[in-house]
Amino acid sequence: MKASDLFVRALEAEGVEYVFGIPGEENLDLLESLRNSSIKLILTRHEQGAGFMAATYGRLTGKVGVCLSTLGPGATNLVTPAAYAQLGAMPMLMITGQKPIKSSKQGRFQVIDVVDMMRPITKYTAQVVSGDRIPSIVREAFRLAHEERPGAVHIELPEDISDENTRAKLIEPSVVRRPIAEYKAIAKATDMIEAAKSPVLLIGAGANRKLTAKMLKEFVDKTGIPYITTQMGKGVLDESGDLFMGNTALSDGDFVHRVISRADLIINVGHDVVEKPPFFMSNNGKKVIHINFDSAAVDPVYFPQLEVVGDIANSIWQIKENISPQDSWKLDFYRDVHDAYIAHREESEDDDRFPILPERFVRDIRRAMPKNGIVTLDNGVYKIWFARNYPAYFPNTLLLDNALATMGAGLPSAMAAKIVYPERSVITVCGDGGFMMNSQEMETAVRLNLHIVVIILRDDAYGMIKWKQANMEFENFGLDYGNPDFVKYAESYGAKGWRVDSADGLLPLVEKCLAEPAVHLIDVPVDYSLNDETLNKTIRERSQEL
Repeated sequence: MKASDLFVRALEAEGVEYVFGIPGEENLDLLESLRNSSIKLILTRHEQGAGFMAATYGRLTGKVGVCLSTLGPGATNLVTPAAYAQLGAMPMLMITGQKPIKSSKQGRFQVIDVVDMMRPITKYTAQVVSGDRIPSIVREAFRLAHEERPGAVHIELPEDISDENTRAKLIEPSVVRRPIAEYKAIAKATDMIEAAKSPVLLIGAGANRKLTAKMLKEFVDKTGIPYITTQMGKGVLDESGDLFMGNTALSDGDFVHRVISRADLIINVGHDVVEKPPFFMSNNGKKVIHINFDSAAVDPVYFPQLEVVGDIANSIWQIKENISPQDSWKLDFYRDVHDAYIAHREESEDDDRFPILPERFVRDIRRAMPKNGIVTLDNGVYKIWFARNYPAYFPNTLLLDNALATMGAGLPSAMAAKIVYPERSVITVCGDGGFMMNSQEMETAVRLNLHIVVIILRDDAYGMIKWKQANMEFENFGLDYGNPDFVKYAESYGAKGWRVDSADGLLPLVEKCLAEPAVHLIDVPVDYSLNDETLNKTIRERSQEL
């Protein structure tokens, strides 16, 4: 058969449902093969948007998301999404086109070495030099993208290879069972937890897997050991209960750090070195158990005393089956911290000043959203407030990026979330700076008839950098800009545009937009001026009282 047909059949054999992207002339054979397949092409307005959508699809489903671009400038636009997926452990395949490699009449027009360009930011990158190699290259790419730790892979399919004929046969996906931890490591972990006085569970990005979440819930239900999360571990366990001690949104000084300082044993599940360390180890008697798919990367601030290496869900299940809750555990202090954290959070959430304060904004979004609704965040100051103040009740219901932490991903991520879960409410929260980096995807969302709510927090500046500039006592310079009329901007795409003019007006407007199927955009002026007072003074002072 034609090589491009074989390539698409290989994608179908891997369970691919969507390809996000922008084809070029080098992809036309592949495009025709897609037209005659079961795979749906989601045409975007920028390759970056396609890459973010594919990565988010991978993050939500655990399957490999696929995006497509042409050669040269199209391929270079996938570099940021590649890094986004690679650092964020999201399984994603990028397919790029290329000029004919057997003979060329155009010299090096638009030709760069895309395979080498992708090598440092992917798990695997390859050029298809023969149609006969398609089955093995596609299978290997999917295997590596999905294998722990998941990430980005890349295949370059040249124009002349797409057009050639091949008799190669597909390689069916293999069944893989991950290795499990050695029993002696399980026994040692159980002994250490039972012997501790004040154990605490820390849930990181690597624990954000369906079976792991189930096993962690059973472990917590049996032991009553409190838990904290990193930013990308949010929602792995329900954050509404009194065993949830908070999120490591701030570097230090928050209520959650009182828990860390009191603990004599940290059960660190799914630690990912990409995220900033939630605690610093020292030779102070505190012990750490590392439970992960891979062994620990030891450095001056992280050197666990025990490593339980293997499938995380199985490790937690084995420990849960063997452990006995201990009367000697002293956990009352943790509950005092939880109560103080909730009380302090609620104090700031009723503030009705306008432009709206982040704490009030986060509270109202939580009130508007169903428990299983999905909020995607772009990158900005507000990410700290969502990580800290927004209780997530289910895994992957607050999608934030604490790995690459790129701007521009919020809107495409929301679109992918709505495609994967059309029955769920989906909101994206973007700063005005991040929104404008991929705002053209509003047209894609309208064309696809997606019901999403886009909320723009407008401060007419690159707010996070401006805040840090002031903290470092630099003059205000180079970070202010103008914005379009966002209401008219939304309407120009065929979306519905709204503007909030009071703090009390936000919640009913968000509820209205969630109830009316359409693409909605809400312009919300925001005030970050109290960040220093709240983050650097109030929280630290109140938490230190404990």
